[in-house]
Amino acid sequence: MNSFHHIPVLFDEVMEWMDPQPDGVYADGTLGGGGHSEGILRLSGGTASLYGIDRDMEAIAAASERLKDFPNFRAIHGNFHDAKELLSAAGAPALTGALLDLGVSSHQLDVGGRGFSYHEDAPLDMRMDKSQGITAAEYLATIDQNEFRRILTEYGEEKWAARIAQVFVEKRAQKPILTTGDLVAVVDAAIPKAVRRKDDGHPARRTFQAVRIALNDELAPLEQALCDFVDLLAPGGRLLVITFHSLEDRITKNTFRRLQNPCTCPPKMPVCVCGKKPLGKALAGGAVKPSKGETADNARARSAKLRVFEKKQED
Repeated sequence: MNSFHHIPVLFDEVMEWMDPQPDGVYADGTLGGGGHSEGILRLSGGTASLYGIDRDMEAIAAASERLKDFPNFRAIHGNFHDAKELLSAAGAPALTGALLDLGVSSHQLDVGGRGFSYHEDAPLDMRMDKSQGITAAEYLATIDQNEFRRILTEYGEEKWAARIAQVFVEKRAQKPILTTGDLVAVVDAAIPKAVRRKDDGHPARRTFQAVRIALNDELAPLEQALCDFVDLLAPGGRLLVITFHSLEDRITKNTFRRLQNPCTCPPKMPVCVCGKKPLGKALAGGAVKPSKGETADNARARSAKLRVFEKKQED
């Protein structure tokens, strides 16, 4: 379980903007190892209630052990996309605050056998919830070249998507793509060595990101999930979202912008007739980024951004 005890990204910034209150009610929609949740509970004086949601049973077990001394902590196995149903079933009242730390967890990357990491050879799994769904190897066994190119382009923003998809289909015809090493070999064969040398990071990272997002359906439900969490907030409550790539961040930024200004009237309309009222406002002046000290200590924090939305107080 100790492998889950990593330093949470943007921890100080999350605590500052969440501003945990005594007897507050919080939800951590991406519980992971429970680092952010522990901070919220401690800063509340241990009196807050916190509902931690995660689709990974290893995360549930690790966080439950870490937070066992907080009587008002409750772990829920599920996907934060279903937060309304999950929190309703748990009897949760309106939330003082909620946190979503999107993407893959440090633990999932560090445990090679999960198949998320391109740094060591392992079975190609990539399921965030190992209790259900097909593995990445099973997913890739039937995907056609055009579809693979599409997910590489859309979810990985990969410039070499067409070439990678072509090489992938060629290599799969020779033998199944079953391990992380097999997938890395596809990328290595598709991208010229001179280009790979200039890459700022591992050249396979975009391909792994794309496959992971597609397999776990991470992006399509995100906008609705953000709206659901705002609905779950009490007036004045805050939703904090940490993103790690431009796709997540764009969805979060645009959703917060729409919730802040939902009016659909033409710009030249003298008065609003659509009747859609702002649900709150984005705080922090945009995205909060990690300090230079944090990025120096933790390479995974470099791409992290925090956005904050505060629900409107009742009139």
